[in-house]
Amino acid sequence: MGPVLAGVLQLLALIAALALAYVPLGTYMARVYSSDRHWRVEKWIYRGIGADPDTQMRWPAYLRGVLAFSAVSVVFLYLLQRLQGVLPGSLGFKAIDPDQAFNTAASFVTNTNWQSYYGEQAMGHLVQTAGLAVQNFVSAAVGIAVAVALVRGFARSRTGELGNFWADMVRGVTRILLPGAFVAAIVLVACGAIQNFSGIHEVGQFMGGQQQWNGGAVASQEAVKELGTNGGGYFNANSAHPFENPTPFTNLFEIFLLLVIPFALTRTFGVMVGSVKQGYAILATMATIWVGFVALMMWTEFAHHGPALQLAGAAMEGKEVRFGVGSSSIFAVSTTLTSTGAVDSFHSSFTGLGGGIALLGMMLGEIAPGGTGSGLYGMLIMAVIAVFIAGLMVGRTPEYLGKKIGTREIKLAACYILVTPALVLVFTAAAMALPTPPHSMTNSGAHGFSEILYAYTSGANNNGSAFAGLNADTQWFNTTIGLAMILGRFLPMIFVLALAGSLAQQRPVPVTAGTLRTEKPLFTGLLVGAILIITGLTYFPALALGPLAEGLAT
Repeated sequence: MGPVLAGVLQLLALIAALALAYVPLGTYMARVYSSDRHWRVEKWIYRGIGADPDTQMRWPAYLRGVLAFSAVSVVFLYLLQRLQGVLPGSLGFKAIDPDQAFNTAASFVTNTNWQSYYGEQAMGHLVQTAGLAVQNFVSAAVGIAVAVALVRGFARSRTGELGNFWADMVRGVTRILLPGAFVAAIVLVACGAIQNFSGIHEVGQFMGGQQQWNGGAVASQEAVKELGTNGGGYFNANSAHPFENPTPFTNLFEIFLLLVIPFALTRTFGVMVGSVKQGYAILATMATIWVGFVALMMWTEFAHHGPALQLAGAAMEGKEVRFGVGSSSIFAVSTTLTSTGAVDSFHSSFTGLGGGIALLGMMLGEIAPGGTGSGLYGMLIMAVIAVFIAGLMVGRTPEYLGKKIGTREIKLAACYILVTPALVLVFTAAAMALPTPPHSMTNSGAHGFSEILYAYTSGANNNGSAFAGLNADTQWFNTTIGLAMILGRFLPMIFVLALAGSLAQQRPVPVTAGTLRTEKPLFTGLLVGAILIITGLTYFPALALGPLAEGLAT
């Protein structure tokens, strides 16, 4: 079997698995966030944090819950790292430096999981499990909660109430992420991933000599890092490491994990607004972009330009021979079109155009299908923009799901889509203009520029993957990427929740002959076009200086 055919068959198997999980998982999540009953363990949690899960919140109160919980999480994780040297389970590792501790705390709380450290050489068992793994669960649950609040904004009328943040966040952990990660971890352990709390020990090398390795609760963290679209690796090699991702089957399984909840949330959306066809329209938009990007990535990586690539049969540099080009291409597109950031290959070693495709996937806002929750609310914001554009074309007030898109709504949506490009471009320009940051680049020219552009795109869009040629463990990058992650996570959430509150207060608008049918293929095409055009106009000059210039030169 040729490598191209193998890649296509893996893609088809992945699509089939996602299709089988779509209806049951999406419907189950809709029931989770629509139920009035609380599990006993959830009641204990509510008592412990002093929250009343039955109190309905308007958007300012919901936002205060999101920000307060996240702020406490950043402080807790920062202190845990700074005190690592005197805590049990440290494996003898020292405390993390202040700038790196801030960067890591911001990274995991914002669901980014950018890592400027070597996991197996810096973090002990306690920080990995009580700090990083816990944030893998709760940061993902926060993203889903915000998405559900926006869905309620569309579904409800003549009320500003969006539900209860504490109930939504806790249910996301106890009813969705914990059970899913538990099953996934068992599958990974059965397939060879490690799960232990062993200390540092010496292992022999094939070429002679010794190397130090430590174990850890790897399978459980790997499961939630993919399921919650987190991405932080227990080891520096991330999902290319055989302890985290031992076989071609586990590689495909991990791709399934990072896609299944974001895709299934479109079903949740359709059920909660009372029209599953609306969910299918959003799903079709996400799937069209995802499949298109996978096809482009495979084409660029299988293209035989130059004698080295012809001898290897494809662009094999930086890719695991266990997985090959096809599977690595699917993983790279899936992890950058979601806010995952896990990698099973080095994106910096992809062809110039291949690296550009991964970069563009993040620049879209990671909405195809996006992160857990963030992908859905990002796509719904783009849907609001699309119906506004359609309304301008026909000279009528735009409507979406029975809600008018007026001046306030479109201003909030516009602010949402401008935040991350502003962060990416301003920080990239500053890094290139100042004398110190470019010294962190191991490559010059177009690829060196792409390294820095990729870093800030990854941080501001809460992805976490990187071009490995950039040394980001400096005070400048730790601080500025940390700020980009925090602002890129929480500023958009402010606009999302404000939009949800505005929509929930409206009276439903009756459907007329002039209403745009947003469940039809025509709207899906309009939405895909709006996403690509808006992103292209925003980022094309920067892409032309980096990956496009490199790709055309080769």
